[in-house]
Amino acid sequence: MKLTNIALAGATLSLSTANPIARRAISDADILNYALTLEHLEATFYAQGLTNYTQADFVNAGFADPFYANLMEVASDEKTHVSFLTSALSAAGASPVAACNYTFPSTDVKSFLALASVLEGVGVSAYLGAAASIMDKTYLTAAGSILTVEARHSAYLRAAQGESPFPQPFDAPLDFDEVYTLAAPFITSCPSSNGQLPVKAFPTLTMTSTASLMSGSIVSLMAGTGFNTTGTLYAAFVTVTGPLFTKVTYTGNSMFNVTIPTGVAGQSYVVITQSNSTVTDDNIVAGPAIVEVI
Repeated sequence: MKLTNIALAGATLSLSTANPIARRAISDADILNYALTLEHLEATFYAQGLTNYTQADFVNAGFADPFYANLMEVASDEKTHVSFLTSALSAAGASPVAACNYTFPSTDVKSFLALASVLEGVGVSAYLGAAASIMDKTYLTAAGSILTVEARHSAYLRAAQGESPFPQPFDAPLDFDEVYTLAAPFITSCPSSNGQLPVKAFPTLTMTSTASLMSGSIVSLMAGTGFNTTGTLYAAFVTVTGPLFTKVTYTGNSMFNVTIPTGVAGQSYVVITQSNSTVTDDNIVAGPAIVEVI
């Protein structure tokens, strides 16, 4: 699943005009717990994977030393992020969420690394999307510091798998509910002591093939449980300057054919929405799906 080069030819980047990241009424404590939820997921993913697969397994899969040692460092970073956010919440008098139980669909080294790359990319988009809602500058700086490390992880894992480490000049920000929609399928249960975060999951949206994609390609997507077909629907690709709307054809049985537009690159995200002018939590009906174009 992959996306092409961003074409902003002749365009002036004006975030104040595009306003793609609207400030949302959510407390800093909620945002830190939202971030901690994601860091717990990532830390557990690496801990399990590095238990299931040995250094020899990575070497035999074509990832020569010091790749395994570097991956151990990535795992340590995620564990440190968990400790840092837990301490920050406790110091602020808030109750930090505990780790949940997870299931990860990796069956070998290569599928483990492919999922690692996806999770790191989602982490970058999650911190980027949350930044506009953080009120305390200290927390904003801390979140930005984690974001830059997640971006390094993402670039390293992409390069190791033969992908461009920096496929576009801008990363795509995701809103809280969009990120939670991507994370929720990995979460099987959580401790009853965890507070309820002010987030919800939309019906999932997934690709039905693994064919290489590029601008102009038509990709088939399938919506998950809870999808409602009422009304005219549109496809929107998330970018930092605002959504790019593209042709979508509903083919029945919760299936869509979507044309990939010019202007998206690397790991990117598409939602199905009831609007062709804005994308909000109120008009998204499925997604995001993760797509990447070569």
